[in-house]
Amino acid sequence: MQVARIKLSGSSPQELDQISGEIKEIAKKFGIDYHGPIPIPTKKMRITTLKTPCGDGTGHGNATWEKWEMRIHKRVLDVQADDRALRQIMRVNIPADVRIEIKLL
Repeated sequence: MQVARIKLSGSSPQELDQISGEIKEIAKKFGIDYHGPIPIPTKKMRITTLKTPCGDGTGHGNATWEKWEMRIHKRVLDVQADDRALRQIMRVNIPADVRIEIKLL
């Protein structure tokens, strides 16, 4: 039987865990096999900028910097590709900042 690989990514790990829990419950309800959620290493995007627009810093040769960081968390689930179960998975309410990708293997 085919397997559907579901990849979730977003900035909030709590939302990803909640969505993956809902997908697990759907798989249990229909009695199909599933694996996961498997956490993938977090991607950290960092940006460092000077605080002042002129580039001089605080005025005494001490440049002050601001550091910004955004983390992208990812989860992967493998679910048997049952038509009824995949229809229910497609109905799961996904927040706007969570990206979901479903591939049939």
